[in-house]
Amino acid sequence: MKIGVVDFFCGCGGVSAGLQSVRGSVRFQIVEGIDNDRHCARTYERMVGAPCDTADIFQLAEEQGAIERKIDQWRLSRFDKVLLVGCAPCQGFAAHRKSVAGPDERRNLFEAFCGIAACVQPDAILMENVPDLFSKAHWPHFFRGRATLEKAGYQVESGIYNFAGFGVPQERFRAVVMAFKSGFELPYAPLKAGEYRTVRDAIGRLPVLASGQADPLDPMHVASTHRESTLATIRQVPKDGGNRPIGVGPKCLDRTRAAHGGFTDVYGRLAWDRPSVTITARCRTPSCGRFTHPDQDRGLTTREAALLQGFPENYVFEGPFDDGFKQVGNAVSPLAAKHLGEFVAAKLSAGRLDSFYVGAPPIEVSGPVGPGFAVTINGIKRRREKLLDAA
Repeated sequence: MKIGVVDFFCGCGGVSAGLQSVRGSVRFQIVEGIDNDRHCARTYERMVGAPCDTADIFQLAEEQGAIERKIDQWRLSRFDKVLLVGCAPCQGFAAHRKSVAGPDERRNLFEAFCGIAACVQPDAILMENVPDLFSKAHWPHFFRGRATLEKAGYQVESGIYNFAGFGVPQERFRAVVMAFKSGFELPYAPLKAGEYRTVRDAIGRLPVLASGQADPLDPMHVASTHRESTLATIRQVPKDGGNRPIGVGPKCLDRTRAAHGGFTDVYGRLAWDRPSVTITARCRTPSCGRFTHPDQDRGLTTREAALLQGFPENYVFEGPFDDGFKQVGNAVSPLAAKHLGEFVAAKLSAGRLDSFYVGAPPIEVSGPVGPGFAVTINGIKRRREKLLDAA
C-alpha cells in the first residue's frame, strides 16, 4: 500500500522525515510540504526530497478555488490512501510567550487547516502542537476545528504525550490530534518512565568542542562563540545537570529566584543520564534555559540539538547559523512522527493494532486543561521522580 502525504506547516521536515523512515509493506510517499519560511523550505527540499510550497495557508483556506487547484496538482487519486499533516505553529498557544493573552493570528491557523482538511477529505489527519492548545483560553480554537472535522465525517481523538515515550531523548510534552473516517483510539507511547533515552545516548559520541570551535567533518557541529562573561558563568555551573549557583551570573536572576523561584534552569547544564529538557528555538543560548553542555563549557551545537530532537545524524539545516536552532526547536521530532506514522499505516491497511496499546497511554483530553499545562507537567515529573527514587 502506498499512502500519499501532504505536509502543511512542514517546517524543516520532521514529520515527513519520520514518515519516510517507516518500514514494511505500507510506504509513505511525500507529495509536497507547505511552509512560508524560506530557510525551512530549502532544508525540506534538500533532506526530504520533495517540493515545498511557500504559499500562505490563510490564502489557500480563504481564496476561492485555491485549495481545489492544489488538489488537482497533487493528483491524490494515484495513491491507495492519503494522509494530511497539519502541525500549525505553536507560538500562538505556547504559555511561556508574553503575547499569549493578546491577539495572535497564528492561533487561527489550526482552524484554517481543519477547514482545508475537510475540503481535501483525506483518509487520515495528523496534527501536533503544544499542550496549551487544550487550555481554557485556547479551547475555542480547538473546539471549532474539531467540530469542522466531525461535520465532515471524521472521528477525532486528542491527547497529550511525553515524546520521550517514543524514544526522543528529551522531555517534550505535546498535544496530538488524529482523525479517521472510522472508530479508533490513540496509540500508546511504547516506552515508560525509566526506559527513556538519555542525553548520553544521543550526543555522548560527538567530538569535544570549546566555545567558537567547529567540527571539520560536520558543518552542523559548531559551537557558538560566547562572551567572556557568559563563559565565566558557565564555568561555575556544576557538571552533569548542575544549576547556576546563587551569586553567579546576572544579578536579576537571583532577584527573580528569590521573588517567585523562577528561571532556575537558566545557564543550567543538561544531565548525561537523563532525557534533555524541551529543546526550543532558543536552545543555542545558555541564558535561555538548561541548554549548556553537560561537561563542556559552552552551549549546544545545532547537531546536538537536532540529535536531542530525534533527527538523523546526517540531517543538514539550511540558512544562517541561528536559523538552524530555530528550525530544530520548532520541528516535530522525526522519531515521534515515525511511531505515529506506523499507527496510521496499520490503521489504514486494516492491520493488527494490538501492539500499539502497550506502554504509556496519552493523557486523555475531553475538555479544557485548566488555565495551562505547565503546572501539570511539573507535577507529572515530580511524581515520576519519586517513584523512580523509591525503586
